[in-house]
Amino acid sequence: MLKKYAHLFAVLLWLFDMGVLASSFLAAYALRFFLPQLFPAPFGPSPFQDSLTLFAMAVPLWTVCFVNQGLYGVRRVETATAEVFQLAKATLLALLLLVFTQYFSGAERYSRGVILAFGGLSFVMLSLTRALARRVLARLRARGFNRRRAVVLGTGETAAALLGRLEAHPELGIEVVEVLGGKAESVGTDVGGRKVTGVYEDLPAALARGAADQVYLAMPAEEHARQEDVLELLKIEIVDVRVVPDVMDLITLRGGVEDVDGLPIVHLTSSPLIGVDALLKRGFDLLFGSLILLLAAPVMLACALIVRVSSPGPILYRQERMGLDGRVFHILKFRSMPVNAEAGTGAVWAKADENRAFAFGALMRKYSLDELPQFLNVLRGEMSLVGPRPERPVFIQEFKHRIPRYNLRHKMKAGITGLAQVEGWRGNTSLEKRIERDLYYIEHWSIWLDFKILVRTALGGFLSRNAY
Repeated sequence: MLKKYAHLFAVLLWLFDMGVLASSFLAAYALRFFLPQLFPAPFGPSPFQDSLTLFAMAVPLWTVCFVNQGLYGVRRVETATAEVFQLAKATLLALLLLVFTQYFSGAERYSRGVILAFGGLSFVMLSLTRALARRVLARLRARGFNRRRAVVLGTGETAAALLGRLEAHPELGIEVVEVLGGKAESVGTDVGGRKVTGVYEDLPAALARGAADQVYLAMPAEEHARQEDVLELLKIEIVDVRVVPDVMDLITLRGGVEDVDGLPIVHLTSSPLIGVDALLKRGFDLLFGSLILLLAAPVMLACALIVRVSSPGPILYRQERMGLDGRVFHILKFRSMPVNAEAGTGAVWAKADENRAFAFGALMRKYSLDELPQFLNVLRGEMSLVGPRPERPVFIQEFKHRIPRYNLRHKMKAGITGLAQVEGWRGNTSLEKRIERDLYYIEHWSIWLDFKILVRTALGGFLSRNAY
């Protein structure tokens, strides 16, 4: 019955999409030929009958491309963002095919302006209507309509996490009717707020009792050998089977699943600086980095002149630091200590009671003015405005063995400021807490988060009693 509903919904969604396409096409035609003051048509409007022929070409092309992108399949657990990206890919492909088909058809009265406006309008309108349909379906499922009934196998953390998420998102429309464990002694215990009602061997009876049509295998790693026995029980059942791998303890940073020609691959660590996100962050850095550098130029010039007269030696100090993917670069600072200050001691961790800096150098370090040249590192692409603060390789060799997951902070480009810094974890404070905030930042990174950290820094978040 549920599959019949799914088929009916797919047909209704297709009809709805075609209605949106028709509306978008009419709007594109009107925009092109009935607003001449905005878009003059030197040869006059193309015959509407010819344009209808163009739309008749578009319908099968859009349908094929949408089906190819899975836009008429069941999408309960897919994010709205993923659907928009699939819509964009399908629309672009369909638009290219439409242009190709129109060109080789030999027709000369089709308006290129109509085709382009139709592509843009159809994408925008389909995205909005799909978002509306998603919200309507979510509300209906949350109220008990079109729900799927599921049995969950497993009693570990993975099963508990799955049950918690399904409970927290009723809009998915998935109702767990029973939870089964691997051992008899697990019966009656609590997993994710649900009681275990039986063992794996009771699965056929549990499916019958609950009229379930889905099975989630969320078994702990030590029970994976029993999956074959469970799958053998399911061979005679008509249910959808989904596997939730027990890798939660192994995922350390932005883990997920990739598809390589149909082969699912679980990645345990990943950088957010991939594809469009990398371009967005780079654009953010170039825009605001250039602006801040321009505004700070008078202060930087004054600092450079005072350093020159305050202490013999170069104005800028270059020091090795480790950045994205472990690459070493030279960070730029205004020199705040005498030349060869570490010649006798080697690399030394800055402390509150040290007196190595000359007078103006100590003042610059107190107010973080010595960091201003790092905006040049940002423009060169070695650093970002926001990210984990880069550390010296000599210290990293110690920290990576002492602090778990320390090197994961190098999955993000190093920053002038960061979440740890604006929250006060700077200087000679807890390294463990600083790494925790750095990893939280990477895990939850977004352009909006970068902007908020930058604003907090501008409002004094980088001024700290631990700056020395």
